[in-house]
Amino acid sequence: MREAAFVKQNKDKWNKFERVIQNNMNIPPEELSALYLEVTDHLSYAQTFYPNSNTLQYLNSLSSRAHQKIYKSKRESRNRFITFFTKEFPFEFYHYQKQLLIAFLCFMLFAVVGWYSAGSDQSFVRAIMGDAYVNMTLENIENNDPMAVYKEMSEMNMFLGITVNNIKVGLFAFVLGLFFGIGTIYIIMQNAIMLGSFQYFFYEKGLLWESVRTIWIHGTIEISVIIVAACAGLIVGKGILFPGTFSRMASFINGVKVGLKVVLSTVPFFVIAGFLESFVTRHTEMPDWLAILIISLSLALILFYYVYYPIHLNKLQSKDAEIHSV
Repeated sequence: MREAAFVKQNKDKWNKFERVIQNNMNIPPEELSALYLEVTDHLSYAQTFYPNSNTLQYLNSLSSRAHQKIYKSKRESRNRFITFFTKEFPFEFYHYQKQLLIAFLCFMLFAVVGWYSAGSDQSFVRAIMGDAYVNMTLENIENNDPMAVYKEMSEMNMFLGITVNNIKVGLFAFVLGLFFGIGTIYIIMQNAIMLGSFQYFFYEKGLLWESVRTIWIHGTIEISVIIVAACAGLIVGKGILFPGTFSRMASFINGVKVGLKVVLSTVPFFVIAGFLESFVTRHTEMPDWLAILIISLSLALILFYYVYYPIHLNKLQSKDAEIHSV
């Protein structure tokens, strides 16, 4: 590629990166590292094809200044754990709303498939849930306590078991993204079909509302963060399949780093979901208004943290950038 064409193709990115450094914009260190990695890739290219050029000198200067800023920004503070959840992660997650939407749409699609399949084939629910679970649920229905499954274990044992298992599911959804995202789609399919068929089972028994008001007390957060964890796997898969201007290895490493942050963000929510399922869901006698309130607050929390808040933080950052550029 001719030098002029190389500069024309990438100058907008360099200018943007330079503004970040000059204006001392407060962005997560890892995001700055990703930008720095792209500049260093261009620097290596320029060293090979445009030695002793002005382009090489400019990129060398830009990467040096960026290195100094990254080194300074990576100094850990005492409240790093808090700022990770309140600023660093949500700010970066804004750039992966598309993967979140894809994970959500895939989950909804397979949930519908599970519902339809259960309605079309009476043996489907047993094939998915297992004969023992279905028979136990039928027995509970006959005893006028269809949600008795949530009362069988002690609260603490149930809390520990469910929370650990849900975190494992989230990790699997993330790790299986290494298989070009296909493994993550499989985890989505597995859980969504199970949910869809399970809900149809109660619909068929005339207990859809009873199941919804009970299951979704904990399921709103649990299912939502499984979808978020699947988003992490899709980020890894995208890093492998679509490296963009990065080298494939650099894109893969960055995808893993970002995906790991996404999974880490789900841990507190899995803990909350485990608590609700173990200590709250078992109280099936609670009034409808209370169940609806818990479900609504849970949904609002998820939408706020994973959708609204990342957008809000980035809008604030854009305003700061405009002020500094004036």
